[in-house]
Amino acid sequence: YLQRLTQGGVNPKAELKVISEFGGTISLDGQDGLGHWQLLDGAVIGVDKAKQHGISLVSIANSSHCGALGVYLYPALDAKMISMIFTNGPAVMPAVGGNSPILSTSPIACAIPSNPPMIVDLSTSAVARGKIASAAKAGRSIPQGWAVNEKGEAITDAKQALMGMLAPLGGAKGFALGLMVESLSAGLSGGSLSRAIPDMFNPDDDKKAQGISHTVITINPASIGKDSKEGLDELAASITASGGRLPGSKRVSPNNLGGGEITLADAVISDLNSWSQKLGLENIS
Repeated sequence: YLQRLTQGGVNPKAELKVISEFGGTISLDGQDGLGHWQLLDGAVIGVDKAKQHGISLVSIANSSHCGALGVYLYPALDAKMISMIFTNGPAVMPAVGGNSPILSTSPIACAIPSNPPMIVDLSTSAVARGKIASAAKAGRSIPQGWAVNEKGEAITDAKQALMGMLAPLGGAKGFALGLMVESLSAGLSGGSLSRAIPDMFNPDDDKKAQGISHTVITINPASIGKDSKEGLDELAASITASGGRLPGSKRVSPNNLGGGEITLADAVISDLNSWSQKLGLENIS
């Protein structure tokens, strides 16, 4: 992200510009800004609109990569609302039987305000691309089934996989889910389809704006009736009573972070210190 900011691929002065607004829906132009704050703002706007209309849809075009989607569910959870988030990105996933990437990892995130809350955050590719990037940085191989080459053959070299293609989660079903994500993000916003989006892992693309799209759908259960909240609580309770683990139960809310230490990999520390020197800051260790 810092590399793209300094090279011109991200606009540091971007604002969210309203393109259209009708009832509970709003369309925004990100002006090639950083996806993190833009999607967070979009999530907050979605909550505000859902309070007024019961349900809202926020569409953001011309943004950039935003990291893990689950982070942006918390505004809705804090308001006791359901949230669904979709985004696209650089194409890395081929259609079943295809030999070129069509879709991004096409992630989906969903927050269910039960007690305790349930959080779904997953890619519709076999694995999130960030895991492959971490393996490549650490010099580790990856399991078979995560990535394929242009011939559809499985590859385990993480660096090769980072520039290759990721297998769909569950084959044809994973690609179908990814197609839904692409349609609800780029297709809906009119933004760049994944095949046209510059790759943040390719240094040659650092100067190019990505044009990524995000969509946030927020539902206020209070607008449906009190029974909906009771039903969500009962659903969560049935999972734990069966001995199962609620999705997202091991996540830590940003509002509840303790004072403990966070262990960073040596490669991450090296990168942070390198940027600290470039920006005139102190090293972290």
